[in-house]
Amino acid sequence: MNRNQVLPQVVLSGEPSSLRKIDFCALQTYQGKGFLPIEALPRVAEEVSEVAKGDGFDWTIQSHFTHSPGSDPNPILDLSLNGELHLVCQRCLKPFLAHLAENRQFLLMASEAEADAYPIEDDELEPLVASQHFNLLETIEDEILLSLPLIPKHPDGACSAHLSSVDANETELSPTEKRENPFNILKNMKKSS
Repeated sequence: MNRNQVLPQVVLSGEPSSLRKIDFCALQTYQGKGFLPIEALPRVAEEVSEVAKGDGFDWTIQSHFTHSPGSDPNPILDLSLNGELHLVCQRCLKPFLAHLAENRQFLLMASEAEADAYPIEDDELEPLVASQHFNLLETIEDEILLSLPLIPKHPDGACSAHLSSVDANETELSPTEKRENPFNILKNMKKSS
């Protein structure tokens, strides 16, 4: 490709259905933005506690080619996500509104073998196998799922821990009524043998 060659740019529609089949193998660049409601992301919908009006993600993509002397240009895909969804706090077991904002940069590769050979130490670029029928909607959903907190919870101080029925029974016992350690029975059995 000639360094001065201007590549055609394709503007993607914001509709979820238009993101299911994109030709990232073509010598062209892409840009697009839109909003994806939670309902358009079925795997994300399984993770939320409730869906409120306005829950979902604004997305923006931009692709370009980097030029390195003596080699083919490398296609790069920039993806930005910004949105909100309701999760269950694992501390108090009540729903809360979580805000997620992510920026990812992918190096588009021609094959799985190339992606597997890409150095894992590179923190800036993630390898992504491009195809003529690339499902960008699925990749956006993958990135949202990867961005979810491992243990969702309110910010510190915003809630108190949920008392389970076992914890509630223990707090009702007076200091003189200590629970017997269940392992004492095993210890006594071992002594008698």
